[in-house]
Amino acid sequence: MVMGCLMVSVMAQADLTVIYDSGHTQPIAPFFEVFESKEALPQQSPIPTKPSLGAADPKAWLPIQSPGLSPGLVQARAHDRPFTRPFFLIGSDTRSRQWLQTHSDRLKEIGAVGMLVQAETVDDLQTIASLADGLSILPASGSDIAKALGVSHYPVLISAHGIEQ
Repeated sequence: MVMGCLMVSVMAQADLTVIYDSGHTQPIAPFFEVFESKEALPQQSPIPTKPSLGAADPKAWLPIQSPGLSPGLVQARAHDRPFTRPFFLIGSDTRSRQWLQTHSDRLKEIGAVGMLVQAETVDDLQTIASLADGLSILPASGSDIAKALGVSHYPVLISAHGIEQ
């Protein structure tokens, strides 16, 4: 056991071994200068300001747009992409809100996750969050997934069995 401890301490003090060097390796020290420089620190404002929430601020997400997608009827059909978890695309429009209210129990039952693909205001976000009633719904553009699946309208449910409204 003593020998094992000595080996570990010797290995901990070993030189760094470079496994691969592309020839474009740069030292990291200049990047740390930002943290060490006193000049880089912003001056403190005597007036307290409201902190920026960045990506956590819902206003920063708006507007949510998905070019190529609009509210409308979707024809049910099968597809050949085996999704492990069902998901749905909705907007903040009247059709999507009604669809979400009508289908929320089933969506919860099957463990579906939602994508809010259209919203203009914070009120839109709050309305959908309220209607979701525990469903996970993330704001995101749905253009790419809709194009890949040949979908042009929402609300729509995509599951391992197919595409339906």
